[in-house]
Amino acid sequence: MNLETEDFSYHLIRNELLQDLLGKDHDAILYWLGKSLARKYPLESVDDLIAFFEKANWGQLQLVKEKRQAKLFELTGPWMGKHDSRCYQLEAGFLTQYLEQSLQRIAAGSYSASKKAVLFTIEFDRHDAVAANN
Repeated sequence: MNLETEDFSYHLIRNELLQDLLGKDHDAILYWLGKSLARKYPLESVDDLIAFFEKANWGQLQLVKEKRQAKLFELTGPWMGKHDSRCYQLEAGFLTQYLEQSLQRIAAGSYSASKKAVLFTIEFDRHDAVAANN
């Protein structure tokens, strides 16, 4: 493992301790925790979203494609490569909730990882509005 000193504690918590603590529910819990974080840190724009990812040390995010009912984001970072085994459900949940809030549409997110980047697909139904909070 070749991690910079400042990234080591983050790696320990994110990729080792959380997996041990959460067990088989790790991925699902991280997704919902990502959604919860996005509600606590509401963002105004995609630029704010990109800045948040950098500040959180989640990597460099960019919006790569916008479709009629989906947005595709790409995440890159120096840790990515053949030894990157982390789960990206936290980021997927965060992106999903960000789009639900900004578009006011129910959304669902998923990701696929390669050696160089993670591609997030956040799908939403233009006709399925988020229910108003009472």
